[in-house]
Amino acid sequence: MHNFLQDHLHLLQNKNISCPELELRVLLNKTSVIDKEIIFSNFELSSIDLKAFQQAIKRRIKNEPISKIFNEKKFWKYNFFVNKNVLDPRPETELVIEKVLKYFPKKNKKLKILDICTGSGCLAISLSREYRNAIITATDISSEALKVAQINANKLCKDNEIQFVNCNLIKNIDTYDIIVSNPPYLSELEYKKTKMEIQLFEPKIALMGGIDGLKFYRNIANLLPQILCSTSVVFIEIGYNQGKEVMQIFKKKKIKCLELANDIQQLNRLLVLQKK
Repeated sequence: MHNFLQDHLHLLQNKNISCPELELRVLLNKTSVIDKEIIFSNFELSSIDLKAFQQAIKRRIKNEPISKIFNEKKFWKYNFFVNKNVLDPRPETELVIEKVLKYFPKKNKKLKILDICTGSGCLAISLSREYRNAIITATDISSEALKVAQINANKLCKDNEIQFVNCNLIKNIDTYDIIVSNPPYLSELEYKKTKMEIQLFEPKIALMGGIDGLKFYRNIANLLPQILCSTSVVFIEIGYNQGKEVMQIFKKKKIKCLELANDIQQLNRLLVLQKK
């Protein structure tokens, strides 16, 4: 038994998988056939589906993320379906939800919410669960991403229908109380430096924000004056090194920054904006 664990641990280590012990435990638990959690000290071969485990570890050593192997990624309070057509929801993006709740504490209000570049639908769906009376529109240029978002909506918020729209940023001009977005914001150089598992298994279209990474902020800044009223608030994720430049882009369109928020690693991660 010890040999089985050691052999597979070495396999992960040899492929430079970060945190190999943790990943091995996750793979064992994902292929478990028992109710209790598997830990190394009490591991028995009969506690896993060996065929499923072997298939999963074979995919993992080819750089495929565990989330894509099992088509599942946790975000906020829920497990979301993911595949190669959407970006995995990141823990730092939960900051968007936290800040919306801070600025809009009355959850029973009939708010109009727009989620631009929705991807897996994680922001729109999480917000629909917090704001049960909200009218939510979620847009994405990728029809394949929207199929994933719809799967998640069907599973997680049947009672609060979200309108998914296949378009570039927005289709129809309307005003919204809350606008959230986690747009693509990597520059060409940053994208080239990302891990192979990102380049191979996550959609480039959801990561690349043009040569300098700022393309979508410019496009969204051009759009916002038409869809904001005086009380609307925008929550938009940024790259850790983009704060000043992105604030400047919005300032030119008479949109002020209410807050530049840091993530758990104390890196700039979110701008909260409002019309001047």
